[in-house]
Amino acid sequence: MLRALLTAGAVIAALIAPATAHAEGTGQGIPRLTDRHGRVVTLHGWNIEDKTHRGDQALSGITERHLRDMRAKGFDFARLLVFWDDLEPTPGRYSGSYLHRIERVLDWAARYDVKVLIDAHQDVFGPAFGHRGVPEWATRTDGLPFTAHPDDWFAEYFEPAVQRAFTHLYADQDLRRAQARMWRTLAGRFAHHPAVLGYDLINEPMGEPHRAEDLPTAARRIERDQLTPMYNRLADAVRSADRDAWVFVEPTPLVGEGVPTGLGRIDDPRVVYAPHFYNTAMEAGADYDPGAGWIEAYERAVTAYPKEYKVPIVIGEWGPLNNTLPNMNRFYRDAMASLGRYASGWAGYVWCYGGGYCAVDDDGAFRANKELTAEPYAETVAGTVRSASYDAGQGGYRLVYRAAPHGRRPTVLSVPPGTWRITADGGATVVRRTAGRAWVLAVPGSQVTVTIERD
Repeated sequence: MLRALLTAGAVIAALIAPATAHAEGTGQGIPRLTDRHGRVVTLHGWNIEDKTHRGDQALSGITERHLRDMRAKGFDFARLLVFWDDLEPTPGRYSGSYLHRIERVLDWAARYDVKVLIDAHQDVFGPAFGHRGVPEWATRTDGLPFTAHPDDWFAEYFEPAVQRAFTHLYADQDLRRAQARMWRTLAGRFAHHPAVLGYDLINEPMGEPHRAEDLPTAARRIERDQLTPMYNRLADAVRSADRDAWVFVEPTPLVGEGVPTGLGRIDDPRVVYAPHFYNTAMEAGADYDPGAGWIEAYERAVTAYPKEYKVPIVIGEWGPLNNTLPNMNRFYRDAMASLGRYASGWAGYVWCYGGGYCAVDDDGAFRANKELTAEPYAETVAGTVRSASYDAGQGGYRLVYRAAPHGRRPTVLSVPPGTWRITADGGATVVRRTAGRAWVLAVPGSQVTVTIERD
């Protein structure tokens, strides 16, 4: 996760033109995510993780409470962090206990009807540099130096040894095969699990700049020449075991500064573009500046790829560390409006109980301004969406869709805790079955308008 100010942040800022254009309409031309029944899917949720425990205690920091509480507050999506170093501690020997622990989390998710994205996570490559991700046995540095930066760990990505390790991961045939086997193992084990929506092939990939190459140029080259072929290899590996799940691909974290990606086409029919949504100044402690145009620049940058390659977009991580600064209420409102214009969904960082980045406190109550992420939305729409919007000021949601011409699969609505009034016209019927959710049954082919308002 991009938690700290990039070492080259000043260079990046100088290379990005100020953003002043209005962002409306940026979502036009971007396909929507769909489920196996062809319904349009919207994901609102959070990352869930345990970066502390390893070995026999791996994932013990994630409990059933995480999934139960997320669903109770209206969220239907979890991005689950898993680590290659836990899965394959020695070459070719996969941990059955770790797979079982992943499955236990997935079972909890299925119990509460939460969709899960399995994320192959890495921070600063892996344990060879004091973090999690790629195993030490798959880390090659050619003896280049590494210096830890305890107060700015993201700066460690710019250490020569870390950059060279990424180069070897992308280039070395045996490491390519090992990474593909790892994904075949995961996909083979969980292909038929009802909670699994898809697989995020690698978290926030980085690389090694060439001499005299500025950071945006390096990022686009790495994305074009190294990440694109890697994603095609790994998508093939997943498909050999799972034909239905979505494959999520990420650009480098530089996209957070409004730099369009250099990724090329991924030759798979079920690809999702999954950038992260972080601002380096805010991650370093600055307040949100509504007049800086950062959200508009980001929105234009991240929508270019899905428009060109006709793939859905889901934001895999977002949310600043300090949510109590004066402009953070405005930030969450602006961010939620932006995400609603173009994304099929998002996962905030992170669902945990306490301080820091945690969404909720020890008692499970939203921390400052995080409650603004909980709003009504349509989890699945059985038809063609004409428009969908939430007015944060009025507290009202409006969905217009053309019902599918055949069958009567329900449109499923999610509402946060509280008292809500749900209505539907066009001959549709609203059925309230459980707290926080409602089903809309529509006449095939009819145009339906659904409204959700605080009662």
